[in-house]
Amino acid sequence: MKKSILIIAAGLMASISIAQQQIQNGGFENWENVPGGSEPVNWNSFLTAGGGLVWAAQNQIEESTDVRPGSTGSKSIKIWSRSTLGIVANGNITLGKINMGSTSPNDPDNYNRSITADSDFSQELTDSPDSLVFWVKFIPNGHSGNARVKATIHDNYDYRDPEDAASSNHVVATAVLNYPSTGGNWVRKSIPFDYSGPATDGAYILITFTTSETAGGGKKDDVVFIDDVELIYNPLSTDNQETLSSISIYPNPVKDVLTIDNVEKNTQYSIHSVLGEVVLSGKLNETTNKIETSKIQNGVYILRMVNEGNTRTVRFVKN
Repeated sequence: MKKSILIIAAGLMASISIAQQQIQNGGFENWENVPGGSEPVNWNSFLTAGGGLVWAAQNQIEESTDVRPGSTGSKSIKIWSRSTLGIVANGNITLGKINMGSTSPNDPDNYNRSITADSDFSQELTDSPDSLVFWVKFIPNGHSGNARVKATIHDNYDYRDPEDAASSNHVVATAVLNYPSTGGNWVRKSIPFDYSGPATDGAYILITFTTSETAGGGKKDDVVFIDDVELIYNPLSTDNQETLSSISIYPNPVKDVLTIDNVEKNTQYSIHSVLGEVVLSGKLNETTNKIETSKIQNGVYILRMVNEGNTRTVRFVKN
């Protein structure tokens, strides 16, 4: 399965556009035959797993015509869990390759990983998305447990999930969510990426959807439908970063008050969510300014400052 990146055009204004990387086949419209069944192009399941227990792999995915409301496509992916001798095998779909190394669900020999030397089991990503968005319908089989998604942007290393000690040093950003039953409905989820490192040079992204937040958790026949996986880029991130260059902000992450130093007179500001929504706006005075942030929700935001036609944007995190 050839893994490639779709490039889409996103306009900041009618006359300005940039290329932003997306995950190929994020809508699960395209499928291909593999031994034992079929998989969505650009994604992998137990059917193409590796490891010492690969002989025990069973099919736990299929294409579905149950799509999210308003979808322009006709397919989604259905993932489900199985139980063998009382051991639950979580449904699992990933951009990397599944390693089946142990019958014990929590054994470190069970993991997904990017194989950077093999485009079939890795997804290149050199842009810096603000958030991961997807549509999901999670139907747990009579319990209150959570399903899980984790996306990790990492450097040129065969990163694995769950992380081992070596992998943790190669993380650039993560977006993680454990989510409960959606009540039989399709629900849109948006998860901001946390760019806390320790690595800084993003080269690949590993995304994994599972039917349980815990290895071996949940029950047999837990079902997750996934549709329209998308990377969101704040359109303001393409503003001219060379102007207003003397401005500095702190602390970052911020809890209650964001301080802005070296501001020019009559500078306008606006704070935007990763989806572009304006959550705060106003005018900054000269020199040092303070913006009250205690009432906005935790997450990743973009501070946009404009002065006499010059613009600067700065990303910050609210904790």
